[in-house]
Formats: sequence, C-alpha cells, structure tokens
Amino acid sequence: MLKHFALEYWVDEGWYVGRLKEVPGVFSQGESLQELEDNIRDAYHLMLEEESSPRIEVETKEIGIEV
Repeated sequence: MLKHFALEYWVDEGWYVGRLKEVPGVFSQGESLQELEDNIRDAYHLMLEEESSPRIEVETKEIGIEV
C-alpha cells in the first residue's frame, strides 16, 4: 500500500534536512533531495519496526521551568 505524506525540508549548510509533517519524530538528512527522500523512507520504516517491538515502560512527569 502506498501512503502519501508531506515532506517539509530545508537546506542547512549544504545538507537537505527534512521531516514528515504528519509523523512526529521522523527526521533525516541527505546530500541531495533524492538522498533525503530515500533516508526519510528508511527512517519511517525504522519507526514502524520500533513500534512493533517490545516496549519499555515510559513515564511522564510535569515540571516547571522559569522563563
């Protein structure tokens, strides 16, 4: 099945850096736009593999930060 996502990207010091807008945490980079696209696909598949593996228990705690 083919799913479509929005790839947001920018150039930073000669590297194409990007993320999938709809999937928080999927970031990558490449020396060309094509390499970035390939790396983003790999990062997405790795994220899917991690979601299906045994999970560790994660806790959340609210903290205050002076601004």
